[in-house]
Amino acid sequence: MKVLYVTLFIILLDQFSKFFIRGIEIPFLNINFEGMYLGESFNVIGEFFKITFIENPGMAFGFDPGSDYKLLISLFSLAASIGLFFYLFIVRKKTLSLRIAIALILGGAIGNLVDRMFYGVIFDYAPLFYGKVVDFFDFDFFNFSLLGRSYDRWPIFNIADASVTVGVLILILFYKKHNSAEEKVAEVKLSSGETSPIENRASVIPQDEEYEPGQKNVINNDNPDKGKEI
Repeated sequence: MKVLYVTLFIILLDQFSKFFIRGIEIPFLNINFEGMYLGESFNVIGEFFKITFIENPGMAFGFDPGSDYKLLISLFSLAASIGLFFYLFIVRKKTLSLRIAIALILGGAIGNLVDRMFYGVIFDYAPLFYGKVVDFFDFDFFNFSLLGRSYDRWPIFNIADASVTVGVLILILFYKKHNSAEEKVAEVKLSSGETSPIENRASVIPQDEEYEPGQKNVINNDNPDKGKEI
């Protein structure tokens, strides 16, 4: 499944960007990169686009359902990632757009899962599965409300969030294409003479003969007066 390279690329890009923002220290490799401090922000395109470092304890785009659900969210993310991987295997012969969409969603799901599972241990602030997701893309689109909260800027997100969003949009935009492709496959099978087992059985019964209930089928040889009962 070559589309898994898309998934791997998203995971590596996502994690590299998060280490660049947050910083990373690996003593035995003599790596010590400070990164940004929590809450630090700088303009990229005026006030419209900033890089702002925050840690999201909950779900995507800054939604926090509470610490009581932290473990549940991490376990759900793990189960969803495993499910997406197997689903990608199931649709390996489907349209390219469908496979790329699933690969993007899988890459984003694993990218944030790494944060939730391991960042608390790596950065020594929480046990396994209780890590926080690093977010940093900060856009000022328009004021809006989401899940009962009002925002004057778009919720800060990361590459993994963007990958999931793009994957979902591809699924929506190419939904008809996926269906039409499956319909064409079905038409090709029918035109090639492939039939169901019931149709195959029905085709061996002579259509010009009538059978009455209880009548025994007879296979006739050249002599019409002779037959063999079956």
